[in-house]
Amino acid sequence: MDLTKELAPFFDETRARFIELSDEIWRYAELRYEEWDSARYHRKMLEDEGFRITPDLAGMPTAFHAEAGDGGPVIAILGEFDALPGLSQQSGALARVAAPETGDNGHGCGHHLLGAGAHWAAVAVKRYLARHGLPGQIRFYGCPAEEGGSGKTFMAKAGAFDRLDAALSWHPDYETGVVTAVTLANLQVQFRFNGVASHAALAPHLGRSALDAVELMNVGVNYLREHMPGDARVHYAITNSGGASPNIVPAQAAVLYLIRSPSNETTRRLYERVCDVARGAALMTGCRVDIEFEKACSNLVFNRTLADAMHDSLIQIGEPTFEQHEVDAARAVQRTFSDDERQALLAEAGTAEMPAIGPLLAYRPEQTRLSFASSDVGDVSWVVPTAQCVTACYAYGTAFHSWQMVAQGKSALAHKGLEAAAKVLALTAIDLLSKPQRLAEAKAELIARGGGPGYQSPIPDGVAPALKSGVTHRTA
Repeated sequence: MDLTKELAPFFDETRARFIELSDEIWRYAELRYEEWDSARYHRKMLEDEGFRITPDLAGMPTAFHAEAGDGGPVIAILGEFDALPGLSQQSGALARVAAPETGDNGHGCGHHLLGAGAHWAAVAVKRYLARHGLPGQIRFYGCPAEEGGSGKTFMAKAGAFDRLDAALSWHPDYETGVVTAVTLANLQVQFRFNGVASHAALAPHLGRSALDAVELMNVGVNYLREHMPGDARVHYAITNSGGASPNIVPAQAAVLYLIRSPSNETTRRLYERVCDVARGAALMTGCRVDIEFEKACSNLVFNRTLADAMHDSLIQIGEPTFEQHEVDAARAVQRTFSDDERQALLAEAGTAEMPAIGPLLAYRPEQTRLSFASSDVGDVSWVVPTAQCVTACYAYGTAFHSWQMVAQGKSALAHKGLEAAAKVLALTAIDLLSKPQRLAEAKAELIARGGGPGYQSPIPDGVAPALKSGVTHRTA
């Protein structure tokens, strides 16, 4: 029997339930390590479905995996559910209108869809194995803090992915296809400067400004940019500006840095240079600097064997089709883009008119390109063969981490992309469970690329997830 036809009744019967799941997670809009309601909602549904839950992975209360099946290979499907700060937005709005029910947060990267689609696929595989009495195990991983927390990197360091044969994931996008790009490794580090407070008019000579140190560090790093590799990236945010009074020499100030490059080793070397700049700024201002390593993630290891399997599943499902009302809604969103955005998107599309919804991407695994984004899926890909797809959930050209992405998170287009991703993941997992030779080839490819036993976590020993005080006792 055609597997897509066999699974069709399941997806028809459960569609409303998983759309509701994604919409609820959109409403919760919880930030890194504190996805209490989101994790609880996922876990309850998985428990009701008969999955066995392993909680508190890597010391993170909202990290867990849910397993079903026995014997045979173990296939993981990775789910996320964290939101972003400062992106609250009313669903369906065509202007910036905050949504009070989500607080200050918003799902500007579609992780409410990502987790729901992965969950949906895991349930489909579980039911398929049970119906046919087949060996094999399916695991859904609830992965917190992808945004600014690298939850999967901590999980990989703790061995949470060690017993797997393959891992599958997806990401909401404005196009559909199998991911052949590799990502940047990154490090996130807090630099806290400590000086001496004094009256800025009566005794400025007695003060040592921590804010001066932060500003000098930022100037120094900006000069460093000329001497960094062209594919490296450094970003910063001042997290403590030293207070609100200009009449006090600031005794404390802090800046958070995110440092990226194509490999862990080049990122580490660039990090050391940034640290030297911070030490120099402290020396120039008579301050002390404390360097707090927060998190890191590795670059992605592409696995063509698994990518081929996922592409086969995508072709079986077929290119998505869209209703006129979905096209019209996408066009309305595109009218909110700036002229510069539209010109850049036209150049990207290579057409005279920008498509409303992205087409099916050409699959060219021999032309792996570098993406300047980062993801903690990279660390999973070093431990176990990993493949990812994207599906169109937003109007073509919607910027990630934007209010427009949040506003479209509960749209008909988002739900259609969610379902397409769940089907691709489910078909790929079932295919791999029935083809141990393909899994063996994927593992051999990973080892040939330096992964598997060669994985070394980019997070130093002694660094723990930056949970807020008093939350580790809570049960998700």
